[in-house]
Amino acid sequence: MNRIGIAILGSLMFFCSCKKAESPKLNTGEWLAKMEVSESRQLPFEFTLSQNADGGYVMKAYNAEEVVTIDEFTFNGDSIKVRMPIFEGYIAGTYTSNEITGEFIEESKERRVPFRATYGMQDRFEAEEAPAVNLSGIWETYFNVNTEAEYPAKGIFMQNGNNVKGTFRTNTGDYRYLDGVVTGDSMKLSAFDGSHVFLFLAKVTDSTLDGKFYSGKHTVQEFLGARNEAFELPDSNQLTYLREGYDRFDFSFPNAQGKMVGLDDPMFQGKAVLVQIMGTWCTNCLDETRFYVDFIKNNPDLDLQFVGLAFEYAKTEEKAFEGIKRLKEREEVPYPILLAQYGTSNKQKANEKLPMLNHILSYPTTIYIDKDGEVRKIHTGFNGPATGEKFVEFKKEFNTTIQELTSSEETE
Repeated sequence: MNRIGIAILGSLMFFCSCKKAESPKLNTGEWLAKMEVSESRQLPFEFTLSQNADGGYVMKAYNAEEVVTIDEFTFNGDSIKVRMPIFEGYIAGTYTSNEITGEFIEESKERRVPFRATYGMQDRFEAEEAPAVNLSGIWETYFNVNTEAEYPAKGIFMQNGNNVKGTFRTNTGDYRYLDGVVTGDSMKLSAFDGSHVFLFLAKVTDSTLDGKFYSGKHTVQEFLGARNEAFELPDSNQLTYLREGYDRFDFSFPNAQGKMVGLDDPMFQGKAVLVQIMGTWCTNCLDETRFYVDFIKNNPDLDLQFVGLAFEYAKTEEKAFEGIKRLKEREEVPYPILLAQYGTSNKQKANEKLPMLNHILSYPTTIYIDKDGEVRKIHTGFNGPATGEKFVEFKKEFNTTIQELTSSEETE
């Protein structure tokens, strides 16, 4: 073969190899994803795919009224990686136009959940029968029943035909926007918010729940519930407090520049201070952060300074600060977030960092400090938007407390 023929053949081979490496296009429209939480149980959630003006993909995952927007897609041939918007987790695997197969991975937590999504309109859960009961109302519920780890929760549900929406409130926060069905005497609820992989399955009667709660593949908890419209959880303002012998709250943790920051820093002088104990991996913390960001925008002139103390799963300090930076940039957080701990979010270890507290029961926990440095209130957990009336109640209480701390005549 002459040189011209060899050159043409080489060009053809190069062209063919490039064509093989091209990434297929994902179909836009409605998809159904299923995540394997056990050998026999799958958590479903719906999402849509669209393309923006730049040709990039945008996934919108739905849980009842919640919409999680995910826009970081990476392709290499038939391989795909989809990074969650705030949290460190990502979906990695292979794909065709009609299917994505792989895993949802959280590296710092060393967790992997098998994932498969298929294109086309499909029901989240198949409702094979008419509902035998209507779950609408309040349910007194206990998880990890008959164990030392038992804890209470308040089930809040609204049912329309087969369809059910709601959440479980606990002393440490809520279990997100749950979405599902009642089919016959079975309740099926799920949520995927970019971090949590929650599936609740139960047998139900007019007055009882008997079920299992799957959190990814790492936790299964049995729960029992009874209808009780009068049930309420303990007061979130009474669960965490200063230990005997302490009359002040203080801390000293580094910012991204390596500077140690405490309450003696000039930014806090002459101001009321809200200290948010949180983690970038925590969805209740994200709900709370968004609330704080919105409040600051609406009340820019208050003598009030927020500061976050982050307790991170990330294995290294560098990775932990990357997560903090990502949260601050994506949510436009105007207040400093310091790194209190990395490598674990263990609450006992967290307490060693903040020994003046009786315990850290929940991420988030917020300490309200007046202008004289006195702790006026400590609020455990966060009742987010999924809790409905409880969220409205929290906002009113929050505004009242801030008025008292800042002596402001008016807040929004």
